[in-house]
Amino acid sequence: MVRVSYGKVTRKRHKRVLKKVKGAWGGRSKLFKRAAETLDRGMVYAFEHRKQRKREIKRLWITRISAGCRMAGITYSKFIDGLNKAKVSVDRKIMADLAVSDEKAFKELVNIAKAKA
Repeated sequence: MVRVSYGKVTRKRHKRVLKKVKGAWGGRSKLFKRAAETLDRGMVYAFEHRKQRKREIKRLWITRISAGCRMAGITYSKFIDGLNKAKVSVDRKIMADLAVSDEKAFKELVNIAKAKA
């Protein structure tokens, strides 16, 4: 039976891992075993933070809408309740953009919400 050498495959795997942890400190970017541990932990954080980023963006939208509502003399909760009662379906991303860039259009939404609240 022929002896099989796995050096080529192992080197390729090691290089792939070491390339991904290039910016790590000390042995975490030089030693394969430490690099693999760092990469595993980094991937766990990356997975979790992809979920958290979505939450943070939604919080930012709500903060911007709330600030626009306060300037128009209504609370965020009454604004959303009024829009729901008026059956206006504008998502928070668009409302946040309106609150920041187009105050006139946002005031119209506030007036609709005040009328129904």
